[in-house]
Amino acid sequence: MEATNLTYLTLSISILTSFILYLLLLRPPTKSRNHCPFPNPLLGNLVPFLRNRHRFLDWASDLLSTSPTATIEVRGPLGLSRGVGTANPLVVDHLLRFNFSNYVKGDRTSTALSDLLGNGIFNADGHLWALQRKTASREFTTRSLKSFITDVVRSQLRNRLLPLLSAAADTGELLDLQDVLRRFSFDNLCTIAFGTDPFSLHHDNSQHQSHGQHYSFFQAFDEAVEISSARLLSPVPWVWKAKKFFNIGSERRLRGAIKLIDDYAMHITALKEEEEVKKQDLLSRFMSAIEEEDSELCAMFKDKKEKRKFLRDTVISFVLAGKDSTSSGLTWFFWLLAVNPRCEKRVHQEISQLVEGEEEDELGYDELKGMHYLHAAITEALRLYPPVPIDSRVAAADDVLPDGTRVKAGWFADYSAYAMARNERVWGKDCCEFVPERWLDGKGEFVGVETASFPVFHAGPRTCLGREMAYMQMKAVAAAVLRRFEVEVLVGSGGGEVAPPPYEMSLTLRMKGAFTVRVRRRVETSSAR
Repeated sequence: MEATNLTYLTLSISILTSFILYLLLLRPPTKSRNHCPFPNPLLGNLVPFLRNRHRFLDWASDLLSTSPTATIEVRGPLGLSRGVGTANPLVVDHLLRFNFSNYVKGDRTSTALSDLLGNGIFNADGHLWALQRKTASREFTTRSLKSFITDVVRSQLRNRLLPLLSAAADTGELLDLQDVLRRFSFDNLCTIAFGTDPFSLHHDNSQHQSHGQHYSFFQAFDEAVEISSARLLSPVPWVWKAKKFFNIGSERRLRGAIKLIDDYAMHITALKEEEEVKKQDLLSRFMSAIEEEDSELCAMFKDKKEKRKFLRDTVISFVLAGKDSTSSGLTWFFWLLAVNPRCEKRVHQEISQLVEGEEEDELGYDELKGMHYLHAAITEALRLYPPVPIDSRVAAADDVLPDGTRVKAGWFADYSAYAMARNERVWGKDCCEFVPERWLDGKGEFVGVETASFPVFHAGPRTCLGREMAYMQMKAVAAAVLRRFEVEVLVGSGGGEVAPPPYEMSLTLRMKGAFTVRVRRRVETSSAR
């Protein structure tokens, strides 16, 4: 009997092994017309993904650039996930505008980001998303933009960023410009969105010991974003889900970070509730909307605990939008100018010509709007290093994309602004070069392109509400800094061709490690404050 059982066991193992080898080696033909670089039905693209994980964006760009349609089919191991990735503007337009209703956030994204973002605007679909967008849109008017530049950005430039850079220029101290810009953007964001100033950037470059709660939130938020990003990129989602169930490893750290984030968000909300005179900031608008008895938000969140949770999600969503996106764009912008001195010279000349006198803090909304070359240089930096390099949707129903690629219900549909920037079919043979002039007409005025070819701020109904505010903030910072200082980059430099610094895969495209710079006062503006 034992011999018979052993025979059956051996036979079963042999059959299973043969089946696996059949799947791995023979790769039976598929009826799909989709371009799939890794059609292995058992492992999918797991092995090449693991080999290229350290350079994921460039690996994806290579795959998409060699695809006949700039679209590929992606298969996860054991059929656990399946979808498409694209760098084709026609497909992007289809996903984000033409067939918008069929491509939703879906469980793939919302589940991975739910602990961090909850039901906030960037993780919501359908009616809840529409209500949040309608409420938020009232804050992004021309009047609000002018107030943002005059009352917030200009004040914090004068009192924080410029004094910090001046001190570093006088002492020769090296700065991590990425960290400085992230803290500056965070202070800007909290002031305009919540009416509170965290003072995370100090002109004495201290470690913010006097504002421990804000500093703890800053660190916790970074860790939560990093771990949530890793969830999205995980080729086998059940691994992180198992770690969450057992509360171990990165998921245990995430739970601790979320606790600090929740405490901070609830603290901000409580302060707003205690205000005798409501400020006209983003959070106040949401609080008013949710308290109005005849409003849809009030009907949707009747329980006080539910209201608090929704406001918490609102706070975190807008921190994510404003804290790292503009600072990411500025970080890569300063690096690109440093390694392209011709462009840096043109930016400085434009700023000098348009600014009267020596006082940079007199720069206003109208002056910034008139800086076409600076706008082009920032746009070119955003093209090459988009703050959100990849975005994802999920198909609600079967579909056929404009390039003939077939998509099944439940498949993810990713588009990569990073890969599009490196595709010759979209931007020409000089696509990988930093060329601000590609955005200017014969008169030197800025000329945009279709958003489907430049989806840095997304496109269609989900186009970023804060696009103009982000541009104004980046232009104000760039003009203020470059008017007064020369920025010498101490990373990504050396003999021969300059290699780009490594990036860090996260929800936003950050430079890996520190962005170390030395700042020097410009001779012609050395008397400026």
